[in-house]
Amino acid sequence: MGSLRDTLNNLARDYAIAWSSGDPEAVASFFAPEGQISVNRGETLQGHAAIAEMARAVYSDFLDLEVRCDMMRWAGPHALFVRTLEGLHSATGNRVVVRGWEQWELTPDNKIQSSLEWFDADDFQRQIDGK
Repeated sequence: MGSLRDTLNNLARDYAIAWSSGDPEAVASFFAPEGQISVNRGETLQGHAAIAEMARAVYSDFLDLEVRCDMMRWAGPHALFVRTLEGLHSATGNRVVVRGWEQWELTPDNKIQSSLEWFDADDFQRQIDGK
Protein backbone atom coordinates (compact mmCIF):
# COMPACT_ATOMS: atom_id res chain seq x y z
CA MET A 1 0.00 0.00 0.00
CA GLY A 2 1.44 3.38 -1.04
CA SER A 3 1.73 6.51 1.01
CA LEU A 4 -0.88 9.26 1.09
CA ARG A 5 1.62 11.41 -0.79
CA ASP A 6 1.82 8.84 -3.61
CA THR A 7 -1.95 8.42 -3.66
CA LEU A 8 -2.63 12.14 -4.00
CA ASN A 9 0.17 12.78 -6.46
CA ASN A 10 -1.23 9.94 -8.58
CA LEU A 11 -4.72 11.44 -8.25
CA ALA A 12 -3.43 14.80 -9.54
CA ARG A 13 -1.51 13.17 -12.39
CA ASP A 14 -4.48 11.03 -13.42
CA TYR A 15 -6.91 13.97 -13.19
CA ALA A 16 -4.69 15.98 -15.57
CA ILE A 17 -4.52 12.96 -17.91
CA ALA A 18 -8.32 12.65 -17.81
CA TRP A 19 -8.73 16.33 -18.73
CA SER A 20 -6.22 15.88 -21.57
CA SER A 21 -8.06 12.79 -22.88
CA GLY A 22 -11.04 14.59 -24.40
CA ASP A 23 -13.38 12.26 -22.48
CA PRO A 24 -15.92 14.17 -20.34
CA GLU A 25 -16.94 11.00 -18.49
CA ALA A 26 -13.31 10.40 -17.49
CA VAL A 27 -13.22 13.86 -15.90
CA ALA A 28 -16.53 13.33 -14.08
CA SER A 29 -15.33 9.98 -12.71
CA PHE A 30 -12.90 11.79 -10.39
CA PHE A 31 -15.82 13.36 -8.52
CA ALA A 32 -18.02 11.83 -5.84
CA PRO A 33 -21.52 11.03 -7.20
CA GLU A 34 -22.88 14.32 -5.84
CA GLY A 35 -19.54 16.12 -6.23
CA GLN A 36 -19.54 19.72 -7.35
CA ILE A 37 -17.40 22.29 -9.09
CA SER A 38 -17.51 26.07 -9.31
CA VAL A 39 -15.25 28.14 -11.59
CA ASN A 40 -14.26 31.64 -10.43
CA ARG A 41 -17.27 31.75 -8.10
CA GLY A 42 -19.63 31.04 -10.97
CA GLU A 43 -22.55 28.64 -10.98
CA THR A 44 -22.01 25.50 -8.92
CA LEU A 45 -22.38 22.38 -11.04
CA GLN A 46 -23.28 19.23 -9.12
CA GLY A 47 -23.22 15.56 -10.06
CA HIS A 48 -21.46 13.55 -12.73
CA ALA A 49 -23.83 14.55 -15.55
CA ALA A 50 -23.38 18.30 -14.95
CA ILE A 51 -19.60 17.99 -14.56
CA ALA A 52 -19.33 15.88 -17.74
CA GLU A 53 -21.40 18.46 -19.62
CA MET A 54 -19.09 21.26 -18.43
CA ALA A 55 -16.05 19.25 -19.59
CA ARG A 56 -17.78 18.59 -22.94
CA ALA A 57 -18.23 22.37 -23.41
CA VAL A 58 -14.53 22.95 -22.67
CA TYR A 59 -13.62 20.28 -25.24
CA SER A 60 -15.76 21.96 -27.88
CA ASP A 61 -13.71 25.14 -27.34
CA PHE A 62 -10.34 23.34 -27.16
CA LEU A 63 -10.16 20.20 -29.31
CA ASP A 64 -6.48 19.65 -28.44
CA LEU A 65 -6.73 20.52 -24.74
CA GLU A 66 -3.74 19.61 -22.59
CA VAL A 67 -3.81 19.95 -18.82
CA ARG A 68 -0.61 19.63 -16.82
CA CYS A 69 -0.31 19.27 -13.06
CA ASP A 70 2.22 21.84 -11.87
CA MET A 71 1.94 21.12 -8.16
CA MET A 72 -0.17 19.24 -5.63
CA ARG A 73 -0.51 20.15 -1.95
CA TRP A 74 -2.80 18.71 0.69
CA ALA A 75 -3.75 18.91 4.35
CA GLY A 76 -6.12 16.21 5.53
CA PRO A 77 -9.10 16.11 3.16
CA HIS A 78 -8.16 19.47 1.59
CA ALA A 79 -5.99 19.59 -1.53
CA LEU A 80 -4.68 22.16 -3.97
CA PHE A 81 -4.28 21.07 -7.60
CA VAL A 82 -2.19 23.70 -9.44
CA ARG A 83 -2.40 23.31 -13.20
CA THR A 84 -1.70 24.74 -16.63
CA LEU A 85 -4.31 24.44 -19.39
CA GLU A 86 -3.16 24.81 -22.98
CA GLY A 87 -4.83 24.45 -26.35
CA LEU A 88 -5.93 26.05 -29.60
CA HIS A 89 -9.26 27.82 -29.33
CA SER A 90 -11.54 26.19 -31.89
CA ALA A 91 -13.29 29.40 -33.00
CA THR A 92 -10.30 31.76 -33.18
CA GLY A 93 -7.38 29.37 -33.72
CA ASN A 94 -5.43 31.24 -31.05
CA ARG A 95 -3.18 29.32 -28.64
CA VAL A 96 -4.30 29.78 -25.06
CA VAL A 97 -2.16 29.04 -21.99
CA VAL A 98 -3.86 29.56 -18.64
CA ARG A 99 -2.51 28.82 -15.20
CA GLY A 100 -4.78 28.30 -12.25
CA TRP A 101 -5.74 25.90 -9.52
CA GLU A 102 -8.54 23.92 -7.97
CA GLN A 103 -9.16 23.78 -4.24
CA TRP A 104 -10.51 20.33 -3.47
CA GLU A 105 -12.43 18.81 -0.58
CA LEU A 106 -11.85 15.07 -0.85
CA THR A 107 -13.96 12.14 0.32
CA PRO A 108 -12.34 9.38 2.41
CA ASP A 109 -11.84 7.36 -0.81
CA ASN A 110 -10.15 10.35 -2.52
CA LYS A 111 -12.96 11.43 -4.81
CA ILE A 112 -13.51 15.16 -5.27
CA GLN A 113 -16.49 16.24 -3.16
CA SER A 114 -16.11 19.89 -4.11
CA SER A 115 -13.77 21.86 -6.32
CA LEU A 116 -13.34 25.62 -6.40
CA GLU A 117 -11.44 26.45 -9.58
CA TRP A 118 -9.60 29.73 -10.06
CA PHE A 119 -7.90 31.34 -13.08
CA ASP A 120 -7.53 34.82 -14.59
CA ALA A 121 -10.66 35.06 -16.77
CA ASP A 122 -9.62 38.41 -18.31
CA ASP A 123 -6.26 37.03 -19.43
CA PHE A 124 -8.01 33.91 -20.73
CA GLN A 125 -10.37 36.02 -22.86
CA ARG A 126 -7.52 38.23 -24.14
CA GLN A 127 -5.70 35.12 -25.35
CA ILE A 128 -8.82 33.76 -27.03
CA ASP A 129 -9.29 37.12 -28.78
CA GLY A 130 -5.60 37.26 -29.77
CA LYS A 131 -4.94 40.54 -27.98
